[in-house]
Amino acid sequence: MILFLGTKPGKTTSKLLQNVACPYCGNKDTLTAVTSTTYFHLFWISLFRVGSFSSISCSHCKRTYYQDEFTEEMQRGIDTRKSLEQTN
Repeated sequence: MILFLGTKPGKTTSKLLQNVACPYCGNKDTLTAVTSTTYFHLFWISLFRVGSFSSISCSHCKRTYYQDEFTEEMQRGIDTRKSLEQTN
């Protein structure tokens, strides 16, 4: 019997973080959060989430921030976005 198992990328979501300023250039409403998830699959059926990856990019200065570089303001913006998605 042959088993087809492994990991595959899930949905990638991107949302504008409103009222959050870029720490580098100082402009507000220019940050976009991108979140990507990875799932374990068996016979190409996703069974459970293995991990997720988030990054934030500024559309003005083109700077990208990774999870270890998020400020408290950025993290609050992401958490607010997640709570709004869960209520809808």
